[in-house]
Amino acid sequence: SGVPGAARGPEGWLGSRPGGTGQTNQPRVGSATMPRYGASLRQSCPRSGREQGQDGTAGAPGLLWMGLALALALALALALALSDSRVLWAPAEAHPLSPQGHPARLHRIVPRLRDVFGWGNLTCPICKGLFTAINLGLKKEPNVARVGSVAIKLCNLLKIAPPAVCQSIVHLFEDDMVEVWRRSVLSPSEACGLLLGSTCGHWDIFSSWNISLPTVPKPPPKPPSPPAPGAPVSRILFLTDLHWDHDYLEGTDPDCADPLCCRRGSGLPPASRPGAGYWGEYSKCDLPLRTLESLLSGLGPAGPFDMVYWTGDIPAHDVWHQTRQDQLRALTTVTALVRKFLGPVPVYPAVGNHESTPVNSFPPPFIEGNHSSRWLYEAMAKAWEPWLPAEALRTLRIGGFYALSPYPGLRLISLNMNFCSRENFWLLINSTDPAGQLQWLVGELQAAEDRGDKVHIIGHIPPGHCLKSWSWNYYRIVARYENTLAAQFFGHTHVDEFEVFYDEETLSRPLAVAFLAPSATTYIGLNPGYRVYQIDGNYSGSSHVVLDHETYILNLTQANIPGAIPHWQLLYRARETYGLPNTLPTAWHNLVYRMRGDMQLFQTFWFLYHKGHPPSEPCGTPCRLATLCAQLSARADSPALCRHLMPDGSLPEAQSLWPRPLFC
Repeated sequence: SGVPGAARGPEGWLGSRPGGTGQTNQPRVGSATMPRYGASLRQSCPRSGREQGQDGTAGAPGLLWMGLALALALALALALALSDSRVLWAPAEAHPLSPQGHPARLHRIVPRLRDVFGWGNLTCPICKGLFTAINLGLKKEPNVARVGSVAIKLCNLLKIAPPAVCQSIVHLFEDDMVEVWRRSVLSPSEACGLLLGSTCGHWDIFSSWNISLPTVPKPPPKPPSPPAPGAPVSRILFLTDLHWDHDYLEGTDPDCADPLCCRRGSGLPPASRPGAGYWGEYSKCDLPLRTLESLLSGLGPAGPFDMVYWTGDIPAHDVWHQTRQDQLRALTTVTALVRKFLGPVPVYPAVGNHESTPVNSFPPPFIEGNHSSRWLYEAMAKAWEPWLPAEALRTLRIGGFYALSPYPGLRLISLNMNFCSRENFWLLINSTDPAGQLQWLVGELQAAEDRGDKVHIIGHIPPGHCLKSWSWNYYRIVARYENTLAAQFFGHTHVDEFEVFYDEETLSRPLAVAFLAPSATTYIGLNPGYRVYQIDGNYSGSSHVVLDHETYILNLTQANIPGAIPHWQLLYRARETYGLPNTLPTAWHNLVYRMRGDMQLFQTFWFLYHKGHPPSEPCGTPCRLATLCAQLSARADSPALCRHLMPDGSLPEAQSLWPRPLFC
């Protein structure tokens, strides 16, 4: 009894593996034994126990304390960047970690820093006096070299990454981080709240804010009517998270010490383990260019396509030594490849968090000079000029977002979701509607409502992963324009999921859904894949809603057999596989609650969530509830959205029930 509409793996659907509670009976599409990378990955995370520094920094006077404090901030930022670029994953429990990420991750590191540097007796008044002096000193003469030197020592001491990676990434980040600190500077209360706890101050540098909605009354909710039989259907190819690794090398170690493996510099694996496959590898590895060429050249059976949505993350995860030239080479090389194989089909891109260097570094437009993102946006405008009209190119050059009309009656809005990102350290300066993007979005949606148009939104980072105020404002906008907003498409997580939006008054009426498509890259431990959406087509009165979607994968185990030809195969169709009456928000809401009580249905979802190659560890009850909660959570930091999932109806603890697989 297979899953309807889904491809069978090499072992069929019935071969079971031994396991505990929640074990799936469905084999992974790929190798039967996936290396357990979690243990080796965790070796580079902070460990327990006291480790003493050797450089005598504890108790150092004025200027060195200033450098040390800023180096601490830089080291913490690097820890976040490297952990997000590797994998926030706990394989032993098959449980993705929480997106409330920063405070939890910081509080795991900070106590060890207090031990290392003898801060155990640091009092609140002394801490606030120290940071007041630091802030004044940084405004006069921040010493980047001194800060970088101490940050490298901290990175090594905390085992955030191997020494060579620590050195490279500190040098990459230090100029921007010092500039951000100089412009924003944590208040003494915020800094000491981070170091000493809530009794000394409040660590929340991202204050609440609200966008303005027009005074035009919201029209009564009007669900879309089903298309008439025989009505045109559009097919949209959706590409995301391609992550081309220029240095991918077959045969190298897939489980090296660095954050990214299967590449020059990874070394050879032990004789007992195979090296990286020709087309990719089930590990912390990205893709060679030939695999992307295979994907694009093999699209025929999935087409033809009316247009392409491409939501970013073109470069690889080697975030510790990327230059601007590296990023521009990835942009131009992959853009040329897409244009070569898709020809006249229009392509509409969005900006991913890996396009810049340092990773996640997207200053708002008021940052000018060499620190600005102009070098990237200008290159994107030049590369994508054949696909975008003049007005779209104008706003792309300013802030990395744009709007256009692919068809009469349909408006496409491409958002720069880096302005909502928890990892974009430039938002420490000012996180209030960066670049005015959300207010601009409101204007676009109101104009579309006035014209009677429908709207598609594309972006990289999903709204449920964003900073709280940005996410809540976006949620409010979606609720206001539910009749106009026909579909939302995102990527970033590398897995196959969705996020349901509800009315703000009761949080019970599903009114929109965001589709989160799986990645092209294998990072981490996945089959390569892509998505095709069927949309109510181009005709007068079309709803332009999603009617169904299909996911295609490359089975790496089969493809990497010597002499084999790569074959991209249909993995599943959504409506057929999940038994959905349609793909409107209520159907996805109901699917979540069906999966709460139907273990077999959930295991099907878990299998497809990982593109046919789930982790070998079972997904037990906490993991299952966490995964289901994520599908209901299009608004960040909102545990109330999941209250009905809990057996007793209680509110879940946000820290334990928010699975966000940030493979970004």
